[in-house]
Amino acid sequence: MAAVAGRAGLGLAGTVKVLGKRMEGMVSPVWVRCLFTRSNIPDSVFQPRPGDHEKYGGNPEEPHKIHVITRIKSVIGRPYWEKKIIRDLGLDKAHQPRLHKNIPSVNSRLKVVKHLIRIQPLKLPHGLPTEEEMSSTFLTTRGELIIKKRLKPVEQKEIKA
Repeated sequence: MAAVAGRAGLGLAGTVKVLGKRMEGMVSPVWVRCLFTRSNIPDSVFQPRPGDHEKYGGNPEEPHKIHVITRIKSVIGRPYWEKKIIRDLGLDKAHQPRLHKNIPSVNSRLKVVKHLIRIQPLKLPHGLPTEEEMSSTFLTTRGELIIKKRLKPVEQKEIKA
């Protein structure tokens, strides 16, 4: 009966039947859902920490404009809202980088799944690509947008003999 007193202490008072060595509760399973809801995420998760900029680099006065987001951990066993955010961000496959804007609506979603992802700024070592170069660009796992330089054929002049 100690278990019955423990359940009553949790606000789970209900009728309990004792059948031999096993106890069956007549309590509704609704109380189980409240343990795994989104409202139980502590507010400290959403508050900025003072040492984050020194630890991860970056300038808070001039933030980067585009995030390179990569999922590095599995979502198996994670809550449904984290799986939904990962799916909505396009991070279904692990280690496949995706680009997202650095805006508050995206950042608030990234904070919820920050333990499953890696966030890096987009680096442009060759500068912004032009319209012709867009087809020959690729994104590395380090967050660099590389432009493959294509050589143009040289026009040969006629040799007059």
